[in-house]
Amino acid sequence: MTEVLWTRCNNCQKILYKQDIIDNLLVCPLCNYHFRLGSLDRLRQLFDDGKYELLDQNIYPVDFLGFEDQQKYSRRLEESQKKTGLPEAIVTAKGTMDGIPVIIMAMEFGFMGGSMASVVGEKVARACERAIKEKVPLIIVSCSGGARMQEGMMSLMQMIKSAAALARLGEAKLPYISVLADPTTGGTTASFAMLGDINIAEPNALIGFAGPRVIEQTIKEKLPKGFQRAEFLLAHGMLDDVVERKNLRNYLIRALRLFLNKPR
Repeated sequence: MTEVLWTRCNNCQKILYKQDIIDNLLVCPLCNYHFRLGSLDRLRQLFDDGKYELLDQNIYPVDFLGFEDQQKYSRRLEESQKKTGLPEAIVTAKGTMDGIPVIIMAMEFGFMGGSMASVVGEKVARACERAIKEKVPLIIVSCSGGARMQEGMMSLMQMIKSAAALARLGEAKLPYISVLADPTTGGTTASFAMLGDINIAEPNALIGFAGPRVIEQTIKEKLPKGFQRAEFLLAHGMLDDVVERKNLRNYLIRALRLFLNKPR
């Protein structure tokens, strides 16, 4: 019972009443540490009245390489689908934000670390095509460890596939806003996560391509404090803003109204 009612903050290490964190949008009320948020919870927080329609839920990944490391890829997929209740590591939904029709995609880190694979790239492409057809903006909330190695080259091909789809969205003069949550790394960062008309992040989110140890070994220098965190990237021109979760919905609504020239 104690484990259910109480938890420890990963940042300040204080013991907190779990319901207080839940009521605060999964943010520590003492140090403002942003806990990782599930994809469906993210959608409920962003859409009007938490209501939305899920899209492309009938697309499932396939172990076409017969990949096996410590266990078979097909087994990993089954376990992730059972754990999350989702077919893949990204969810697509449509609804409204302050009455504005919008398509939002949210990545699920609980599904194999939110890794980008062939179905993820396909769903991003389909979301772009739907946004163009329905003439609505697109928002993607990234939370990913990068490309999924179990699908080999097919995972890496999703980088250009998603980038090309977003380019078509831009040609249609429709806004794309990218939200980067902790963590957003690897091939996800190197593709659709950093291609927004504006790129914003949650506080202290880890954002980067290669890990700091690899970078230090490559450049033979010690990295500065806070390297690859959202605030560091903002200060060095890699992000447009860092927005707390409690302000994120209103921030996105304001941005959409500016992009669409729709004063309230």
